[in-house]
Amino acid sequence: MIRILLAEDERAMREHLTRALEKANYEVVAVDRGTAAVPLLDAQKFDLLLTDIVMPEMDGIELAQHCAAVCPETQVMFITGFSGVTLRAGQSVPKAKILSKPFHLRDLVLEVDRLFEPDCISDLN
Repeated sequence: MIRILLAEDERAMREHLTRALEKANYEVVAVDRGTAAVPLLDAQKFDLLLTDIVMPEMDGIELAQHCAAVCPETQVMFITGFSGVTLRAGQSVPKAKILSKPFHLRDLVLEVDRLFEPDCISDLN
């Protein structure tokens, strides 16, 4: 099963994203800030880091850079409502996907599905 680490400081958004991804058969570990995600990245394997960019204590870009250092095979997807930070995120973590708020939960699930399509195809063989 594909494991997702979700870092989102807004409780309602975190809960909605978690429910949508779990309904799509992803395993989700959700935290409310980047500093809570760091020890999980250090200790566990995740297929995707899904992180808000603007968060207190440690922003999503710093979290993604830590992720790249400790588990480079983990894919990264940013979610943000601030267009100004989107450019900085793309420059700091060029391989990351960026999804701008507002978005429909269905669109998020489709983007995550696209990231792992080759895995789904190889599982069928």
